[in-house]
Amino acid sequence: MVHRIDRDTSGLVLFAKTKEAHRHLSSLFESRTIEKTYLAVIHGRPSWTETVCDLPLRADGDREHRTVIDKAKGKHARTNFKLLTEVGAYSLIQAQIETGRTHQIRVHLASLGHPVVCDPLYGTLKPVYLSAFKRGWRGDNLEEKPLLARLGLHAYSLVLPATNTEPHEEPQEKAYRFIAPLPRDFRALVNQMEKVTGTTILD
Repeated sequence: MVHRIDRDTSGLVLFAKTKEAHRHLSSLFESRTIEKTYLAVIHGRPSWTETVCDLPLRADGDREHRTVIDKAKGKHARTNFKLLTEVGAYSLIQAQIETGRTHQIRVHLASLGHPVVCDPLYGTLKPVYLSAFKRGWRGDNLEEKPLLARLGLHAYSLVLPATNTEPHEEPQEKAYRFIAPLPRDFRALVNQMEKVTGTTILD
């Protein structure tokens, strides 16, 4: 395994088949030349369409072993956020992390006042129901099943840079992009968001 994602996060994880490949890929992560993109469903409707959060983070910073913001002793962390759509009291955002701190996206979003849905550490476990944002919903509140009842965070894509033998030469290989399709529950929620807004959010 070259890198890890949170236990409750769905999506893409990269493995190396050889020790040489593991060393090479690990060096790309350490040099921050791999582009990592996540999708997150969050509470609220942000006032921004794009923003950057660079609050320093310290892992295992409280009694609940959570990552905390610590401007004095925390490690540098930077996340770029982009709003994709907003429906009712929820929004779908894209997050690109330049650093890989524990729970980085979750803590940064919570610090902005928009925690990831169903986050037991930094938000609330309350599931997302269709009735919460679809106008004219006529189902049975007692029998309605949630669209999403687990952490609304998905490791969507990784982009590996092209490789050169010398800095002045053209790349020998094109960049590689890997995408992890949305899980059924996450996809169902995005589909409903698209229906409500009448737009295609993801290609």
